[in-house]
Amino acid sequence: MSTTTSGLVQGYEVVIGFETHTQLTTQSKLFSRASTSFGAEPNTNASAVDFALPGALPVMNKGAVQRAIEFGLAVNGHIAESSVFARKNYFYPDLPKGYQISQFEIPVVQGGAVEFFLDGEKKTVRLVRAHLEEDAGKSLHEDFADMTGIDLNRAGTPLLEIVTEPDMRSTAEAVAYARELHKIVTWIGICDGNMQEGSFRCDANVSVRKPGDPLGTRREIKNLNSFKFMQQAMDFEVRWQIEQLEDGHAIQQATVLFDPDTGETRAMRSKEDAADYRYFPDPDLPPLMIGRDWVEKTRAEMSELPRVMAARFVADYGLSEYDAGQLTQSKATAAYFESVAEASKQPKLSSNWVMGELSRRLNESDKGFEQVPVSPARLAALIRRIHDSTISNSAAKEVFDALWNATGAQIDDSGASSVVDDIIEAKGLKQISDAGELEKIIDDVLAANAKNVEEIRAGNTKAMNALVGQAMKATKGKANPAQVNELLKKKIG
Repeated sequence: MSTTTSGLVQGYEVVIGFETHTQLTTQSKLFSRASTSFGAEPNTNASAVDFALPGALPVMNKGAVQRAIEFGLAVNGHIAESSVFARKNYFYPDLPKGYQISQFEIPVVQGGAVEFFLDGEKKTVRLVRAHLEEDAGKSLHEDFADMTGIDLNRAGTPLLEIVTEPDMRSTAEAVAYARELHKIVTWIGICDGNMQEGSFRCDANVSVRKPGDPLGTRREIKNLNSFKFMQQAMDFEVRWQIEQLEDGHAIQQATVLFDPDTGETRAMRSKEDAADYRYFPDPDLPPLMIGRDWVEKTRAEMSELPRVMAARFVADYGLSEYDAGQLTQSKATAAYFESVAEASKQPKLSSNWVMGELSRRLNESDKGFEQVPVSPARLAALIRRIHDSTISNSAAKEVFDALWNATGAQIDDSGASSVVDDIIEAKGLKQISDAGELEKIIDDVLAANAKNVEEIRAGNTKAMNALVGQAMKATKGKANPAQVNELLKKKIG
């Protein structure tokens, strides 16, 4: 089950907000020079600062601040000229200091929004904030009998926590938001987006209420690291909360985990509020000052953002907002489409092929646009042959299949048109465009189907389809269907 676009399930409205931890692509940690590389032996990527040894003091990583600025610009947020780091106090074995350095009252990025399409409808999710914080370490249980090991390699890893308003009204909308956010942070290069390695982790705050009622009590589903599990976890949580309310039970605020094996969420602990963490400004860190010149320099150096590129595709190529949004799902997709559109001079047809047949083939072969075996030049040559009616759409799929399976498809594109034309010729796929030849075939079809002709003249327009089919059969599919229709109408009168 997934909630509908309206968010109503059994008469209840679904309300979802997200907190997403994005690991920043710096080579060193937020407050130390220790490496952030993944997969190292436990506790080998940890410094005196990360171990919280006495006298070790944090020093801010400028690269992390740079990436926070880039994100703020990407979502049209406000970059605070002065922001403050705080100590978030709680005890856990993988938190050696007994507190986590984060931002509380004054975050580096304030406001902003993420826009995306769901079922062709444009959605907007408002952001509350994005703040810098250090990650905790990791508790290891599997390799220890009756003990727990502590790996501090992740301790101090720079995170940008992105918090939304409770704007989402269905689990499908929440997953679509998470996908769009993932696209943004990977597009601008501040996060590698590797969910399996924990680089992009989502916490979903889920509640339900009767329409018009105040917000319900939320339960936070922690550490969702796949879009599939994200959907399953929220769907289960929505059902569970509705069942509890229908049975007369109150929802208790809690932090829960999702178990993919059972498909269920289970309570981990009661949910803390800000007061439970006893936030106070970190005395070891001065306020983070960001000058306007730094922000404007970053703005000028950033590559074209996906929303800006999508707007340009609409303006320059006449695409719909939906199509433009789909084509800007990744830099590789956008670059491939634009190369095909420019070379073929047929942007809409290029869009249809990139989002249709090409994407289908890539999904089947589990490849990304970085691995397309058909170069943009060759697809553009194929599209030109469709546009000039050299081949039909069905024949074009045969040509595309040959291009897909060709060896060395991207080695030499200087003769892309010749390659496509040779395939068309070898397979005998060229459409019959000679009017005289086609007229003779049409005459034979009309003579053999006099009854259909009478029905058409009597007003039965559906009988025309049978004649078109006969003509296409007689030409072995090589006739231009539009030309066949035109000639039939002309001759029948």
